[in-house]
Amino acid sequence: MSEPILALYLGDWAEMREQVQPIRIEVFVVEQGIDPELEWDEADSLSLHCLARLGTDPVGTGRLLPDGHIGRMAVRRSARRSGVGSAILKALLQAAVERGDSVVELSAQRYVEDFYRRHGFGAEGPPYQEAGIEHIRMRRSLQT
Repeated sequence: MSEPILALYLGDWAEMREQVQPIRIEVFVVEQGIDPELEWDEADSLSLHCLARLGTDPVGTGRLLPDGHIGRMAVRRSARRSGVGSAILKALLQAAVERGDSVVELSAQRYVEDFYRRHGFGAEGPPYQEAGIEHIRMRRSLQT
């Protein structure tokens, strides 16, 4: 039997919400214990969202905000360490390049800091607490 094919979709919140929301609830609210009220914000309706599917299963998501921040990167446990997170990040970076952004920034949970470093991000400033989880601000230039 062959492996399911990874497919990525970009779209707005109205198009993506139904499939993205359960992933974010599973990862951020259920696994990490983040207050659900902290998970949803006005930036969702302003952002470009990425949805990853393995076969027919929605397994990951992320968003690119209008100000060049990447956020809400989440991959379901069943799809971790399979390249899904990298594929989502690369799709959002490409969208930022196509939009004309010169820099992207994000707030990384410290336990995934090395993941972002492997994708060209560098730390900006000291670690800080957000929603009870240690984070670090990271930045990457998109200019070649």
